[in-house]
Amino acid sequence: MSTERENALAALRELTVPGRRADLVAAAWKAGASVVAIAEAARAKSRQTIYDDLKSRGVVIDPRNRPKERNMPAPITVEGLNGITDLEDNDGPVARAILRARDDLASPGLNAEARRLMALSMAVAQYNELRARLAEEEDARAERDRIRHLVDIRWEALADPNSKGSWLHGHQAYVRAVDDAHRAIDTWKTTAETLMNLASFRRGEDADRLVDAYEQHILTAGHPPVVKPHIDVETEAAQLHEELDAEHTRRSALAAQTLHHAPQETLR
Repeated sequence: MSTERENALAALRELTVPGRRADLVAAAWKAGASVVAIAEAARAKSRQTIYDDLKSRGVVIDPRNRPKERNMPAPITVEGLNGITDLEDNDGPVARAILRARDDLASPGLNAEARRLMALSMAVAQYNELRARLAEEEDARAERDRIRHLVDIRWEALADPNSKGSWLHGHQAYVRAVDDAHRAIDTWKTTAETLMNLASFRRGEDADRLVDAYEQHILTAGHPPVVKPHIDVETEAAQLHEELDAEHTRRSALAAQTLHHAPQETLR
């Protein structure tokens, strides 16, 4: 995340003056933060609050032209270990020490430094994997919500008297947006399931050595902590699909009334 965007979000979290919120929301948006991130930072009850604040400051959101945020962090290395190629150079002293410890980390006969290096290599690998999947879930969630908002934009456009396109073409764009939203939910679901299937840094028998390496060497090296959130992926995805279907059913009934009463030539 860019420094400018992070500073804007930090200011928003510290918001104390009611009249300042819309200004800070607009600043965060212009700095590249997503509506989801802004809503979370501002503790807004809904994304609509953020949309209203942006509109009051003359910010017109067009999801079609909004660049996708990419938040993929670079893999870290600690003490020269990256968790990927540490065992490839068998002639290196670090690799030799790791190879000696590879089969049995708990063996008292093994060199303590070798066991520490092996645990650190495994912890770095787990850290990089977890951090990357966290970023992917965040991006997929932001894209999911962006496309869901686009459904509303397409629907509202049907009632715009200044629209230059035909009502039928506009309605087709709306229907396609609904389909895109369903697919975006499924894409997020797959990404979130991958994240939730990963191990996290939690103590318990075999994981203690990795947690020690994580706390004593990765965090102390200045790398940010990685915490896997609790996400009920199946429930959240099902709820989003249901809400989208219910709203589409209601809107379809309204559209049917328009088709029933409108002269055919006005729909072309």
